[in-house]
Amino acid sequence: MIRRIVAVSATCALAVTAATACSSSKSTGSSSAHGSTQTVSLMVGGIDKQIYLPYELAQRLGFYAKYGINMKLSTEVDGGVGAEEAMASGQVNMAGAWYNHTIDFQTKGKAVEDVVQLSGAPGEREMCATDSNVHSAADFAGKTLGVTDLGSGTDALTKFLAAQKGLKISQLHRLAVGAGSTAIAAIKGHSATCVMTTQPTVTAMEQKKIAYSAIDLATTSGATDALGGAWPAAGVLARTDWVNSHKDAVQKVVDALVATMHWINTHTAADIANALPQSYVQNSLVSKADYISALTQDKGQFLPDGIMPANGPKTVLSMEKLIGAATGPVNLAATFTNDFALAANKAEGLTPTTQPATANG
Repeated sequence: MIRRIVAVSATCALAVTAATACSSSKSTGSSSAHGSTQTVSLMVGGIDKQIYLPYELAQRLGFYAKYGINMKLSTEVDGGVGAEEAMASGQVNMAGAWYNHTIDFQTKGKAVEDVVQLSGAPGEREMCATDSNVHSAADFAGKTLGVTDLGSGTDALTKFLAAQKGLKISQLHRLAVGAGSTAIAAIKGHSATCVMTTQPTVTAMEQKKIAYSAIDLATTSGATDALGGAWPAAGVLARTDWVNSHKDAVQKVVDALVATMHWINTHTAADIANALPQSYVQNSLVSKADYISALTQDKGQFLPDGIMPANGPKTVLSMEKLIGAATGPVNLAATFTNDFALAANKAEGLTPTTQPATANG
């Protein structure tokens, strides 16, 4: 399945020529307390998902503007190019996507790096039909397992969980089911036994009593138990050549998101829900009360300081190797940087609590 781009706030994210204009490091003519304002385009891999809420929250809190960024956010949905691919091809400057894509790109000869890390867990749960009798990945054999898209992060995680239990990929069937209503339909229609998905879809399935959480990857502790360590997921990815030529703009984006992560850490789930668009927290799938309850449960996935956690890259690389996605040598030091996040914390007088990853992961 291919995913199509839906512009959220600007047309510049939709064309290569416009993205080139957006990536200009020159002032747009306005200014802020942090210097001239620069326009940056960022596509998110599902902007209304709870796992990706910091990108829009930063906009709603006014942090991009505060730190000198005119942020053009867009999202991906079924039918078009994915956020990470849009970034790699130059359609947008940055992607709100999972860290593991940086390793995937490096194995394909493309230099992409993670400039700020927002979560230490995937934020996903393996939701299995009530009559499935699936309680761990050891029960995946012979089952049809729903993933967001083939080749996506949820696809990689599904294969990794199975491989950890000694199963071969040929012993399970993976089906692209998207998220939200399409993922729910896959369970209700019995086209998938289990679906790896996020909030608020998780709560919607539980409310409908059609599925239960068989494997918790939504919290740092759950991810550590299931995956063998902190598993950095949502972050901001950008081409290394773009980062090197737009360091001032990158720093401002990271400043805004580090401030957002600190805000998340010091506010309640209700505060966060109240700051987000109404359509994100209350819709046909979930009530606002359920959204807040789900976020309260899974809020621990978010890192408070934007720092890539120690050994996180190693954990992700071990997954990539086990499922055969990384067969050659990988330079982990080239897949992420903590420099911008550390500078952001220092500038704001904040003391990072996340132990940072080193050059070796």
